Amino acid sequence: MTQIVNALADISARYDVLLCDLWGCLHDGRMAFPPAVAALQGFRAAGGTVVLLTNAPRARAEVAKQLERIGVPEDCWDVIVTSGDSARAAMFEGVVGPKVWFMGYERDLTVFEPLHIVENPVAIERVPLDQATGIVCCGPEDPYADPAIYRPQFLYAKQKGLKLLCFNPDIVVDFGDRRQWCAGALAQLYTEMGGTSLYFGKPHPPIYDLARRRLAALGKLVPDARMLAIGDGIKTDIAGAMGEDIDSLFITGGLAAKETGTAEQPDPDALGRFLERESYAPMYAIGYLR
Repeated sequence: MTQIVNALADISARYDVLLCDLWGCLHDGRMAFPPAVAALQGFRAAGGTVVLLTNAPRARAEVAKQLERIGVPEDCWDVIVTSGDSARAAMFEGVVGPKVWFMGYERDLTVFEPLHIVENPVAIERVPLDQATGIVCCGPEDPYADPAIYRPQFLYAKQKGLKLLCFNPDIVVDFGDRRQWCAGALAQLYTEMGGTSLYFGKPHPPIYDLARRRLAALGKLVPDARMLAIGDGIKTDIAGAMGEDIDSLFITGGLAAKETGTAEQPDPDALGRFLERESYAPMYAIGYLR
């Protein structure tokens, strides 16, 4: 049964590493959440290691710049692992071929910058859809438009047998007080239409493998039993942690605030109904990271 806790410090002594989501846990896309920052700083001050594990479609260096802009200080984390890093490696290994149709914002074009960790990388060229060997999806051009507007392009792509490489498996994210569609919504639509979508972020194994490699590079060989995943995405953060047999802390005040009746803390009955409906069982839950 999921235990509702009052603060990260109540359980943090059981863990050496936190795998912490960003959007909805540490910030809302516009500004940092000071209590969440303080909680991570406290964990590190006690000797713990914080991995920021995010489904952002960009490289970790770009995410670090964003965090600085919105007021997330460097002393609350040790290393960043992104869905973009994991998917980018797959792209340069050729999983969708050398000619790709790109979906996303201009700021996401950094995914095409050279990646030196891949030996003999494929030379990737951006082309129109009718010339493409595959699709690179970082998100919709308009995050507020119904993903169904892409049905004509996806029907054509499916008929050509193109694979879609999804750089961000999240379906939605809350930007301030507005909900936006993410790349995962487009990949989901393409799959529903009969196309093939490839995922490398949460809840899929490649991003967790990358996190372990980044920890090893820091000299942190930590067993999964000493890791705690933190996130507000029940089908990404919590599902991924459960798939890896890693304990998790569900932040109910993010994407599922309404469903869990969260004010400061989740309503126990509403939380129970929500988790039963979703068929996931995080070890712990809390309204907001603090």
